[in-house]
Amino acid sequence: MVIGRPRPEPDPSHGSGISVGGSNNAPLQNVVGQNISHVHQSASVQGAIDVESVRELLASFRSEVDRNEATLQHVAALRAMTDTVGGQLGSPAPQGSTLGGIAQALPALVAGTVVQQGGEALANAISGLLG
Repeated sequence: MVIGRPRPEPDPSHGSGISVGGSNNAPLQNVVGQNISHVHQSASVQGAIDVESVRELLASFRSEVDRNEATLQHVAALRAMTDTVGGQLGSPAPQGSTLGGIAQALPALVAGTVVQQGGEALANAISGLLG
């Protein structure tokens, strides 16, 4: 007969719980915990956004697409969208329906790619500009 110690209970302070700090409306949050994977964060644009902010996000997203074009399936469509957005932002009378369509379609095209965050940020900014 083998007599042994019972299996120790896990220390509750070292569990797999996740603590998320910060404002839920903020674009950045602190995440503290163990074994964190597949954590996604998003932020909605609240309030008015200006054209210059959208231009900055557009330039950043274009750079991301250029750097990662070898791994992206829809490079031509993404470039066409960014060209259209750039043209609309430079137009004296941007077409809200065109920009709105891009803001709706862009997240689906970048889902699961390395440019997902940039594409979603651009789509949110465009929506904020239109709203």
